[in-house]
Amino acid sequence: MAWPEGYGRRVLAEVDSTNAEGARIAGTLAGPEWILGLRQTAARGRRGRAWVNPPGNFAASLVMRPSEAPEVVALRSFVASLALYDAVSAVVGDATGLALKWPNDVLLHGGKLAGILLESVAGHLVIGIGVNLIAAPGAELVEPEAVQPVSLLAETGRRVAPEALFEALAASYALREAAFVAYGFAPIREAWLSHAARIGEEIVARTGSSEHRGTFETVDERGNLVLKTSEARRAIAAADVFF
Repeated sequence: MAWPEGYGRRVLAEVDSTNAEGARIAGTLAGPEWILGLRQTAARGRRGRAWVNPPGNFAASLVMRPSEAPEVVALRSFVASLALYDAVSAVVGDATGLALKWPNDVLLHGGKLAGILLESVAGHLVIGIGVNLIAAPGAELVEPEAVQPVSLLAETGRRVAPEALFEALAASYALREAAFVAYGFAPIREAWLSHAARIGEEIVARTGSSEHRGTFETVDERGNLVLKTSEARRAIAAADVFF
């Protein structure tokens, strides 16, 4: 698969965190740049949580300088998750069992295969992506009610090298990014919803101060999770979702 034109590429044998490296180099870049870390020593997930990432798993970040308003820039979590869905489907040759969990996880057979972390650094956006290619964290490292992690190898029997997924992801992201810039969020939203997990089912959305239980109706034009609860129809901008 050809590397997309206009995107830089660097592969590091070891790094503390590809997002941290992205933040360090952001100011030196002339254009968007992908970073692949073959080994991470201080990987991070959402809300500062540790991300278990043994060698053989996938850890990469895209550094870019978008020009839109912050609320539009944030919608790239959907662009990235769609691109990752495309890339995993391409390297495995099958999309069976893959689904997208709001706001930015990729599921396989109901388990968490991958997570995405967006960070803003001095006008730049760093999109970090971690995928359990060969190993998943043990249940003891996961919140009791959270979706349990799974690995691609255990679920499909397919051993995929990080470099192979890197090539596929860069290509798929470039296509989704071009569509997002040209046509806006509407087609990205429609495509994301076509792969969404648990639409029409009851879920729980927890913020730092509250919990909402209701039917997952949709994602709105701002990327909010829309829940139909017993009290009202709620649009939630940020939360942890539990099934």
